[in-house]
Amino acid sequence: MTLLKRVKSLPENFVWGGATAAYQVEGATKVDGKGKTMWDDYLKKQGRFSPDPASDFYHLYPEDIELAKLYGLNAIRVSISWSRIFPTGSGKPNQAGVEYYHKLFADCFANGIEPYVSLHHFDTPKTLFDKGDWLNRDTIDKFVNYAKFCFEEFTEVNNWFTINELISLAFSQYIQGNFPPNHHFDVTSAIQAEHNELLAHAKVVNLFKDGGYSGRIGLIHVISPVYPYPDNEKNRHAAEIEDAFMNKFLLDGTFKGEYTPETMKLINELLEVNDASLKIEPGDMEEIKKASTRNDYFGLNYYQPSFVEAYEGESTNTFNGTGEKGTTEFKFKGVGKHVKKPGVAQTDWDWNIYPEGLYDTLKRISREYPNAKTIYITENGLGYKDKYEGIGKIIDDDKRIDFIDQHVEALLKARDEGVNVQGYFVWSLEDQFSWANGYNKRYGLFYVNFETQAREIKKSALWFKELGETIKKNN
Repeated sequence: MTLLKRVKSLPENFVWGGATAAYQVEGATKVDGKGKTMWDDYLKKQGRFSPDPASDFYHLYPEDIELAKLYGLNAIRVSISWSRIFPTGSGKPNQAGVEYYHKLFADCFANGIEPYVSLHHFDTPKTLFDKGDWLNRDTIDKFVNYAKFCFEEFTEVNNWFTINELISLAFSQYIQGNFPPNHHFDVTSAIQAEHNELLAHAKVVNLFKDGGYSGRIGLIHVISPVYPYPDNEKNRHAAEIEDAFMNKFLLDGTFKGEYTPETMKLINELLEVNDASLKIEPGDMEEIKKASTRNDYFGLNYYQPSFVEAYEGESTNTFNGTGEKGTTEFKFKGVGKHVKKPGVAQTDWDWNIYPEGLYDTLKRISREYPNAKTIYITENGLGYKDKYEGIGKIIDDDKRIDFIDQHVEALLKARDEGVNVQGYFVWSLEDQFSWANGYNKRYGLFYVNFETQAREIKKSALWFKELGETIKKNN
């Protein structure tokens, strides 16, 4: 009996993977010389949940890689924990951390799983975070040195990403306020962090290309398309401003090598209303311009769009970190407020379920940013309150299958129309620790019992396997 629904097969040589992030899966935050990240003391002080043991991927990765192989995956996204290699962000490398990643990559290759490796996934070493994180340009220099070490040490890696979701980090730290240092609507810090992260990416790409290292390199942006609702002139302008801040500013910089006048007009409107500023130092844009044609591929994360109505009041937001549906609120001064569009379903965390947004985004990237070249969907998935059925019993998550199925269908539609999409990574490979939600928001193909670390199979893993097998049939 087939589990396939809308999508019946995948293209030849399609990358069909699962995504993870070091801090969210590894656990083992205090072993083998690992240094602290920006999260360790913050989470302990907060007292809500701990990153240990997470999914204990640090010790159990052979089991998870084997599951990936058994259930039809041919690739995995992992990240290197910067502070596992350099406990304080720089200095002498921690050999135990270096050896761990060599063993992880070797295990991937032994199982026919290609690793796609991110250098930074929301986990700046605490030493650098305490000195300003990405607002301190010294972090950029330290990141370039760390990247250079990784390129020279991990020569087995063929696919690199510099930084994951530049906007999510800046937005969560300085606008939404649910990542340390928990600033709310600090627009100056947010836009500066975006720029400095992009500059760090550009410097690493130029290092990689000028150094003649083998393999491919790119970065990962999460794209959240913005739609006016109701559709009128005032709301369209609000949507344009939010799109500039959340999407276009970084896309322009990454693939055009400039912040275009059209984008900066919108950004400056936002900055002025919020009494904010952006500092671009001499040489920054030359570095960014140089890198703009050198990305080998583009990692695109997509979860949801925003529906926006114009808003003139003061900024305020409420973050839904518990899965209590209907508790999210977001109003951004001089931009707009998020509204719900009738007929668009939401998750328990108030995220819009809208596969059309992925199609629209892919078409837009292809049309407006030809330097994006090859595209991979590097994250997409459904956060869900999966129900544990007992040892050895399949966990029914049909809603997750439907979510992934509809988004892969949207991806393939865009591909059929000429967009160069070559792969899809579900978020996530297994259930894991969530930065702002702890352990109740599950995304994995594989269920993790966080008390015993036992893995159980979800129905979505069976579906993923069946669809993945169609790649081989096409070869």
